[in-house]
Amino acid sequence: MSRERLRRAALPPVQENIDKLEKVIKDGNCYGAQQMYKSISARYTSVQRFSEALDLLHSGACLQLEKNQVTCGSELAVMFVETLVKAKVPYDDDNLDRVRTIYKLFPQIPVPQHLGEEDDVHQLAEALAAAKTRVECCSSFLRAAIRWSAEFGPHRSGSPQLHVMLAEYLYSESPELDMAKITLHFVRGDDPKKFASTLVSFMGKCYPGEDDLAIARAVLMYLSVGNMRDANFLLGEVKQQVEAKKLEFPQTDLIYFISYLLQTLQRDAYPLFSMLRSSYKQSIDREPAFNEWLDDIGEVFYGVQRRNPLQGMFGDIFKMM
Repeated sequence: MSRERLRRAALPPVQENIDKLEKVIKDGNCYGAQQMYKSISARYTSVQRFSEALDLLHSGACLQLEKNQVTCGSELAVMFVETLVKAKVPYDDDNLDRVRTIYKLFPQIPVPQHLGEEDDVHQLAEALAAAKTRVECCSSFLRAAIRWSAEFGPHRSGSPQLHVMLAEYLYSESPELDMAKITLHFVRGDDPKKFASTLVSFMGKCYPGEDDLAIARAVLMYLSVGNMRDANFLLGEVKQQVEAKKLEFPQTDLIYFISYLLQTLQRDAYPLFSMLRSSYKQSIDREPAFNEWLDDIGEVFYGVQRRNPLQGMFGDIFKMM
């Protein structure tokens, strides 16, 4: 018998290790269990028993997260995805469900928004630090999963469902919102209605002047990848939800520009497109990236070659993830 076969035979069925490590965690030794998960899974991987390594890592990630061991759980979750890549496991609904199961176990604990005289500032600082840790851990896991899905799935930019998961988590859990990054993932997702609801929520708590920027950013990002359908749907859905909630929809030059742009792109009217950019230059210049996306839009809809083909918002999506 070859040495590799001996090594394969020496490893017990994975369920034995799953049961053993579950008991270690239930006994409170989460750190000790973590080291065992890593070493035992490495043994299964080294002899290409990938399915068992995946079962072990998935179980460990879920158990650690259930115990609120975010750092340990996310480390095993990332290892789970790395093993999917090593094993060249294709992206499919079953494996997406396994990723989703881990994602749902990441804790979602609101950070206090207001302090009274009796509140402990140190306690708030700890809560903010814990929130940042949760976001970093979950983001690292989902970004790894998106890269796996891009390599072994049908979508060049990664699974739309995974992008929506990441966008939702960043919006709901980040102590400091980065709407550009959140928008990026929603645009790569497949749920513009949920995106619209997120924008309306953001409009209700953002600083003055940020609401029209957020809407314009979303529409321009969609258009920069040629997605006219979702750009139109999003703007209409935001207006409907704002009206239903009796909020005020922003009426600014930037919003007028976006509305005119959507109408213009339905026609072969490049001169009008150029005229709009010139007429609303002051509003467009409020965010430097807007001109970058408009260059993309000119190329996608009118075939206008960019002066620098290496530029472009979506040339390398993972640089912004």
